[in-house]
Amino acid sequence: MNKSHSISKKRKLYIYIMKAVMTVSVSLTVSLVAFLIVYVLYKGIPNVTWTLLGTEPSYLKGTVGILPDIINTVYLVFTTLIIVVPIGVGAAIYLNEYASNKKIVKLIEYASETLSGIPSIIYGLVGMLVFSRYMGLQTSILAGSLTLVIMNLPTIMRTTQESLKTVPQSYRDGAFGLGAGKWRVIRTVVLPGCIDGVITGCILSIGRIIGESAALLFTAGFAHSINNYIIGLSSPGASLTVSLYVYAKEHGDFQVAFAIASILMILALCINIAAIGVSGYYKKRRV
Repeated sequence: MNKSHSISKKRKLYIYIMKAVMTVSVSLTVSLVAFLIVYVLYKGIPNVTWTLLGTEPSYLKGTVGILPDIINTVYLVFTTLIIVVPIGVGAAIYLNEYASNKKIVKLIEYASETLSGIPSIIYGLVGMLVFSRYMGLQTSILAGSLTLVIMNLPTIMRTTQESLKTVPQSYRDGAFGLGAGKWRVIRTVVLPGCIDGVITGCILSIGRIIGESAALLFTAGFAHSINNYIIGLSSPGASLTVSLYVYAKEHGDFQVAFAIASILMILALCINIAAIGVSGYYKKRRV
């Protein structure tokens, strides 16, 4: 009796200690995130003005504007997505629905996971050598977008692949039993059943594209100029993150840097909320 009572007391003590450790860990994590968000918004929001958002910088007039950087960021996001989404979704469909050699599938999955863990500055170095020099694209939005395609391909592919695995096999068997072909089953049954995962992967990729800077320093450049989309693809252009680096490191203008940081912070929060909302919406529709 005493022995069991002693074990019970030790177990209660262990549970109490683990709860305390987890509570401290959660509190510390939430506090750090809250401090970061509040500090950046506190320092940046007062410096966000319509002049800053709606004009381009002019050294002669002494004005600072980030409109070119916003436009360049939109160009980067759009160009990257129209290339990476078809490739990533198509690769995931092939691996999950068509590929029969499991060894090759595992090898490709391992390669994609390895790619997702490579530091972004290495992508920038490779992108500069391959796209900017060997392919003759020079420092341009297109070279930066192609580099971001390689960076975000594992995210799109793996997210779509995991979403495809959530579709029950009985759905496929039922469609095959009705006489539908392979592609028709994928197009009308499988993809609609996992569209929430595909869209969530795309939204998260947008967040990574917007937040990337190291790779773009080598490939897209620092230019603060406004061009139309066609000309802009072949021209250098700074994204918001690159512009933040330039204003903070090169110019020492921390007011503008914090203003850009607050804009990026708000965009990141909106993107994460959108990803959660889209995922929840399609889950409710499936139910």
